[in-house]
Amino acid sequence: MPSRSNLFSAAFVKVDGGWTGAEVDLGAAEIADDLGDAVQEALALEGDELVLLCVEVEDEWFAIVRYENDLDLRVFLSDAQAGLTDPLGEIFTELAGVAVDKEASDLGVRPAGDFELLADLGVSSDELLELSMEEGLPADVLSVIAERLAFADELDRLR
Repeated sequence: MPSRSNLFSAAFVKVDGGWTGAEVDLGAAEIADDLGDAVQEALALEGDELVLLCVEVEDEWFAIVRYENDLDLRVFLSDAQAGLTDPLGEIFTELAGVAVDKEASDLGVRPAGDFELLADLGVSSDELLELSMEEGLPADVLSVIAERLAFADELDRLR
């Protein structure tokens, strides 16, 4: 199981003229609602903002959760097998609607969830899938996505 020291998570809220970010402590997260509560607390949200929670577990996987207008959250997970080795990964695989197959753990990287969650912001489903399948570290992939969505400076500041 990856230690929590290998975890980086930050949330970014869309504001006039750009994005504002804050690190989010997911150390105590046990269920999906804990994620939203942690994001709410970190950013002091009012409820109708567009928010992206970005989570990376060192060399293993990353996830992006989109919260908007109290609608159901949307989740993209870079590897559907994340739930096999990490309790936090279990939460994300559940949110992404993935049934983790303990027998098929050697299938390689299989992205899962909502591939369209960033399409209206400038990263198409094809691009998101392609980035996830590249041989880069999760941190590198999130940096490319942050660059495309114009919050790379905020991401770098928090790392």
